[in-house]
Amino acid sequence: AAAIAGLDHLKELGVTALELMPVAQFPGDRNWGYDGVYPYAPQNTYGGPSGLKSLVNACHRKGLAVILDVVYNHLGPDGNYLSDFGPYFTSRYKTPWGDAVNYDGAYSDEVRAFFIQNALYWISEFHFDGLRLDAIDAIYDLSARHVLAELADAVHRRAGELGRQAFVVAESDLNDVKLINPSALGGYGIDAQWSDDFHHALHALLTHERKGYYQDFGGIEHLKKAFQEGFVYSGSYSQYRKRRHGNSSRGVPARQFIVCSQNHDQIGNRMLGERLSSIISFEQQKLAAGCVLLSPFIPLLFMGEEYGEHAPFLYFVSHLDDQLVKAVREGRSLEFAHFEWDGTVPDPQDESTFLRSKIEPSLSREGRHRTLFLYYRELIQLRKALPALSAPEKNGLQAVKHEQEQVLIVRQGRPEDQILLLLNFRDRTATLPVLMAPGLWTRMLDSSSAEWDGPCEHLGQTIRSAGGDVTLTLNAHSVVVYTFAGEERK
Repeated sequence: AAAIAGLDHLKELGVTALELMPVAQFPGDRNWGYDGVYPYAPQNTYGGPSGLKSLVNACHRKGLAVILDVVYNHLGPDGNYLSDFGPYFTSRYKTPWGDAVNYDGAYSDEVRAFFIQNALYWISEFHFDGLRLDAIDAIYDLSARHVLAELADAVHRRAGELGRQAFVVAESDLNDVKLINPSALGGYGIDAQWSDDFHHALHALLTHERKGYYQDFGGIEHLKKAFQEGFVYSGSYSQYRKRRHGNSSRGVPARQFIVCSQNHDQIGNRMLGERLSSIISFEQQKLAAGCVLLSPFIPLLFMGEEYGEHAPFLYFVSHLDDQLVKAVREGRSLEFAHFEWDGTVPDPQDESTFLRSKIEPSLSREGRHRTLFLYYRELIQLRKALPALSAPEKNGLQAVKHEQEQVLIVRQGRPEDQILLLLNFRDRTATLPVLMAPGLWTRMLDSSSAEWDGPCEHLGQTIRSAGGDVTLTLNAHSVVVYTFAGEERK
C-alpha cells in the first residue's frame, strides 16, 4: 500500500517497470527477502497476497510492468522445514548458504516441479510480467536439460497461454552466454541477465576503489569493452579469481543485458551501505547516470538514486533464533575482510539498521535533489526519443578511448540518426580531437551546463563539421550528447 503511493513519482520520472526484492515469507518482520522459507506465501508483514495483488494491479493501471525477484538457489535458515517433506536439498553441492537445492539427484523431478510451479504461480496468480532469478550460479544441475532452461520455457509457454508476455532475467556471476542464448544454440533461453562487469567497470572508474573484485577493473578500457560487448571478462585472466573467466558476449543483442551504477547488492554489501551519492561528487553522479541511461543496454535504477538519496541501504534481518543472529553478525564481519574497509559493521538485527535504510522521496522536490531528478528524467526522455537509443544495437556501436585524458567516446545508431556520447572521467577539463561526420551536429545534453547546476558548458549548441576531427573541450566529470542533424545543403 505504501509503494502504491509512490507510483506517480516513478511515472513522472519515466520508469517503465518496477522490480521488487523477494517477498516469500520469512520469520520476523523485516528482511531483504533472501531468507524466505515459504516460497508460495507473500510476506504477511508486507501485506500478504491481497496487498501484493493490489500493488501489481495499481502498477498495471498506470502502465508499469512488475518484475519479482525470486530465490531458487536456497531457502532461509530460520523456519526452513522443507527437507522434512522430501529430498529438496542435497549435500553433493554447496552454496554460500548451505546445502544446494536438489535439481539433479534422486527424486529431483518433484523438486524441479515444485520450483517451476512456483515461477508459474507468480505469473498466473499475481500477474507479474517477469521474474528475476537470484544468483543462478548457485543453482547446480548436471542433468541433460538444465532446470533453468525448463523453467524459462515453462514461463514463456504459460504467458503465451494467457495471451501475455513474461520475461525471465538471471543474476549471474558466470559471464556465460549459454544462459541467455536461445535453445536452438544450446542455451537456456533466458531473456536477459544483469551485467556485473558494467557496474564494476563504471564504479571503479568513478571511485578509484581497487579492493575485492574491483581489482579487476579501473581502466577506461574496461568500460569501453563493457559498452561494446557486455562482458568485460570474456575468457581473460581475472586477478580477483586467480583464473580465466567468462566467454564472449560480442554477438549477444544489447537488450539481453541489464546495467546499473548501483543496486541493492552493490550498496547493501558495502560495510556501511553507502550509496554513490555519499562517495562521489554531484558531477560524477550525473556522469554515472549518463553512462547507464545512454548505454545500449536496459538501464536499472536503485530506489532513490534518481534524486541522490543519502540514506544508506544496509543489510537487515529480524531472525528469531539467537544463535543464527550471532552467526549472521560474525559472517558479515568476515565478509568484508578482503575489501579492507574501515569502520564497524552495523548490527543487521538491530531495528535501527532497518530504519536508517528508509528513503525520503520528498527530497526529489528540493534543491539539487530536484535538479538531479529532472536530469534523470531528461536522460530517460532522450532514451525514448532518439532512435539510436530507443532501439539500440551493439552492432553499430563504436567506442574510442583516450587513456591519457580519461575520456570515452561512444557512437551509436545508423549514419542518419547517429548520436555521439562524450564521457569525461577526469577531474579536470579535457581537450581532444573528435571525429565527426560532415554536416550539422546538435547538442542535446551537457551535464555540466547551468541547467543541471554545473560549472557551465564549453561547447556550442551546434557544430558544423567539414568532416574529420573537431577539437572539443569537455568539463570535468561530464557527459555530453550530440546528434547528427544531417548534411548541410549548399
